[in-house]
Order: sequence, then C-alpha cells, then structure tokens
Amino acid sequence: MFFAFVREEPVAVTTADVLGFIADQRKPRAGDNVVRLEDGEAGLSARTIRRRLSSVSGLFSYLIACGDRGVEADPVPHGLAARRPGERQRGVPLIRTPRRLPRVLNPEEVNALMGVLRTHRDRAMVEAMVLGGLRRCEVLGLRLEDLRPGENRVFVAEGKGGHERIVPISARFFATVGAYLNSERASASPTDDRVFVVLKGRRRGLPLSASGLDEIVDGAQQRAALEHLTCHQLRHTCLTRLREAGMALEAVQAQAGHRSIESTRVYLHLSSSWLAEEYRRADELIGADVWGTAG
Repeated sequence: MFFAFVREEPVAVTTADVLGFIADQRKPRAGDNVVRLEDGEAGLSARTIRRRLSSVSGLFSYLIACGDRGVEADPVPHGLAARRPGERQRGVPLIRTPRRLPRVLNPEEVNALMGVLRTHRDRAMVEAMVLGGLRRCEVLGLRLEDLRPGENRVFVAEGKGGHERIVPISARFFATVGAYLNSERASASPTDDRVFVVLKGRRRGLPLSASGLDEIVDGAQQRAALEHLTCHQLRHTCLTRLREAGMALEAVQAQAGHRSIESTRVYLHLSSSWLAEEYRRADELIGADVWGTAG
C-alpha cells in the first residue's frame, strides 16, 4: 500500500513521502460526514496507520542492514521534535493513539465460561490466565519442570521479551492440572515435555499451538453466550481482581511480568471498587476539614 501510493524505489523515498502517505491514510473512507464514535476520526484508525508505518520502517531497517539498493537511512520519522521555552528537547509521537481500557469479565461471566469448558486441560489453561494472569504464550510455553505444586507457583521461562519470573497461582489451578496430567495428557502419548498438548487427531501428543488455544477460547465464548472473549481479556480480569482485592501495584507488576510500572497503572483505572473506596475515604477527610468548618 505504501509503495502503491509513493510510486518510488526505496532509495528515492523521503520523509515528505511518508508524511504524504500518512495524510492519505487519514482521508475519509466512508464519506466526509462519517466518523468513528471511538475517536472521532474519519480515516483509518491511528493504530492501523501506526502498524503500517511500523511495517514500512521495518523494511527500510532490513534494507539498511543488508546494504541493499543503496538505502542509507529510514525515512519514517519516529517522532516529532517539540520544545517550549525553558524546556529540554522532547519527542512527540508521530501518530497518537487513544489508550483504551481493557475489558474484564465479571464473576458471573467467569463462572459461565468455566462451566462450558469440556476438558481438564482447557480448564487448566483458562485458570492459568484468569487466576495467575499468565499471557497466552506463557501458558503454552509451560513445561512439566516449571510446575511447582508444593509451592503453588509456576516458573515462567518464556515470558515477554525473554524475561523469566516465578508466579504464584491458586491451588485450584494445580488441582485441575493434576486431573489433566493423570488422565487426559497421560493417554495422549506426548512427545514433548510441554504441559499442554493436543489430545486428539493427527497432532495428538504435540504441543498445543496459539491458534489451537484461540479456537478453544472462541468455542467457549459462543457456548457461554459471552459478547467478547480473548486470552488477554482473561489475563486482564485476573490482574484487575488482584488490584481490587488490595494487592499492591508493585506486586501486580511482578505478577504480570511488566518491565515498567507504567504498564501496570492501567489497573488503577480498572479497579473501580478500589477507586471508589479511596475516593470515599478522601471525601470524608475533606468534608471533615473543609465542609464541616464552612457549615
């Protein structure tokens, strides 16, 4: 799409061409008077444009590394310079994207989901996400040696960015895993030490894939009549409930495997009951100190 718009060889592409591409992507796609309710924009969403620019930038980085076609620089700017009097130089994102709060399941929806899962394996994988906050890739990457049932913890060796961590998970998860290992996995003749394997078909005994887990979750969503459900939503549900229960933000960060506390702060906004309680206490103090004297 980029080169269909620019119509130049990579070596001839300039930053002005990239900015022209961005302007073209922002043009109305469904009429001048049609805008999205989400962000009020008429063209493609900011996330779509950023994703496309990332692909273009990746191509140029590859061409530079290979020394191919004479390309010496990436024409895609990674931000715009902005400076106010008396301030240090700082960068402004080239494309601003709205930050949306992730969706979470309420307890009734979690119970409905657990009630329609058909195997111990499926329940164990969902519990790893909704009780332990594991990512999809971390669930699928678990190996038998990573399970520590005596401690109610698992060792995550394949976390995001290659980072390792030890995560506590409810004893309910280990009870479900035990039932799965003793019956379903044992009869699948696994050829790998991954915990979660395919239980039937020609791939029987092989590690379960990401698409396989997504298919399980999608099927459960339909049977439970849930409006929306993803593996990441299950993880968000866990981390939100932990924060609502009073778990320190730094502890939630460690549980989630976030490298930056900023990634964890979203759960301050999701934890509505915690926020309401904090506001109530603050309001009582303000009322006693200010409004009381005014009366």
